[in-house]
Amino acid sequence: MERALVLLATIAALHAADPLYDLAARKLDLIEQRQVKRGSSITFSPEEINAWARVKVPETVPEGIRDPRVELGNRSATGYAIVDFLKMRQAKGSATNWLVQRLIEGERPLKVSVRLESGGGRGIAYLTQVEIGKAVATGPVLEFLIKTFFAPLYPDAKINAPFDFDYDIDRVDITPSGARVTIKQ
Repeated sequence: MERALVLLATIAALHAADPLYDLAARKLDLIEQRQVKRGSSITFSPEEINAWARVKVPETVPEGIRDPRVELGNRSATGYAIVDFLKMRQAKGSATNWLVQRLIEGERPLKVSVRLESGGGRGIAYLTQVEIGKAVATGPVLEFLIKTFFAPLYPDAKINAPFDFDYDIDRVDITPSGARVTIKQ
């Protein structure tokens, strides 16, 4: 119980101490409340995105992940964090067999790269690369990581498959200078 109170106090302090998080949250609220003028767009700077991630990632994954950050490219984004997959699974109440425990326990640097295509109210996020430490995950290993760690945290997420945007979003354009969300006409 005491640990939960400390976590909540820390999150509250982060909210109060980071004006970039507040700005990103206000922009998201405008989009979610459909208060953005049709045909216009809102841009999130890399700094706002990273401030938002520093607050929201621990709320979503309270154990097993730290130091999240994002770098933006042209139509792409790369996320970085230090992760302990075993702690992440345990925090979700998932049992892990002994062999898999030995393979995944301990902190490792994680790098996840995606490419986003969007337009007409739809998007596709292509998972282009995952690196864990110095190992690059592809094929069956990458599928295992998605199924075992990502899907339980985000069961409605679509990877390498089309999805519909909500909140009247027409498209999301990513450049090194920011992510621009454009609302339908």
